[in-house]
Amino acid sequence: MAVKRVRLRDLVERFGGELVGDPDTEIERVATLRNAGPADLSFLANPKYRSELAATRAAAVVIPPAERDATGLPRILAHDSYLHFAKIVAFLNPGAPSIAGIHPTAVVAADARVAPDACIGPHCTVGQGAVIGAGVALGPGCHVGDEASIGDGSRLAARVTVHARCIVGARAVVHSGAVIGADGFGFARDGERWFKIPQIGRVVIGDDVEIGANTTIDRGALDDTVIENDVKLDNQIQVGHNCRIGAHTAIAGCVGIAGSTSIGRNCMIGGAAMISGHLSIADGSVISGGTLIAKSIAKPGHYTGVYPFEENRSWTRNAVWVRNLDALAARVRRLERDGDSAEESS
Repeated sequence: MAVKRVRLRDLVERFGGELVGDPDTEIERVATLRNAGPADLSFLANPKYRSELAATRAAAVVIPPAERDATGLPRILAHDSYLHFAKIVAFLNPGAPSIAGIHPTAVVAADARVAPDACIGPHCTVGQGAVIGAGVALGPGCHVGDEASIGDGSRLAARVTVHARCIVGARAVVHSGAVIGADGFGFARDGERWFKIPQIGRVVIGDDVEIGANTTIDRGALDDTVIENDVKLDNQIQVGHNCRIGAHTAIAGCVGIAGSTSIGRNCMIGGAAMISGHLSIADGSVISGGTLIAKSIAKPGHYTGVYPFEENRSWTRNAVWVRNLDALAARVRRLERDGDSAEESS
């Protein structure tokens, strides 16, 4: 819901861009081109939606300069129209303010340090020696373990768990059900049984990190698991122990990252990709969704390992050929050897 009616001229003054059309056009909300109404602002970033731009009922739009003449509506021209629109959305839809104080049902250790303007919600627990920074908001049912630290301005939604001694930096956003600092998966064989290896490292999270719902980040076995500044993690991601994720990297949902993997800075990893352990991925790498990474990537690039889907009967026939490639390769090698022998004897 919009905070107030706002004129296009005010948005351009705040966010930049070139204004074409009536500067006093007022908007209240934001919406898609298809669903926008006469009080809404919408945007075009992908040319394939140009037909929806022609039909939209929006009051105004944000579009790239190349689309200047694609509509007669009042418009803001921005080179990155998607980013420009996103900033306007954030301006019109600020998060609900938190109310400072500790809820009566919360349990806070006597030696925990809680900033006066922090909000500790219902049924939260804050352990011994924990630090809750200025402006932090803990949603209902959060747990912050002994000697853990939550940096200034961070917001934890309901039921987030931050285990003992783990560190969350400033201005983090952690969504419901996320678990930071559970034990890593470490076991040694003891005959026919497994011996649990104590996980004594931490999770250390930098500033401006966002962590999606039900994502889990395991604490290190000996060294720390580290998530650097401005990393964005989607929902239901598994980050194994002793991993390091470089600054400004974005990872989509359901990615699995095995232990002791180092992912570089400014990487983008698509949903459901699987990354084996004890390897490294170069800065700036892009990995397509569903890709299995089984060895290190030393050179940045766009990597894909997904066989495209097709009709089931065709896929099954092709799968048979794939299973027989090794035998086919061996046959080709034999034929080549036989051919070389025939040439030598002739």
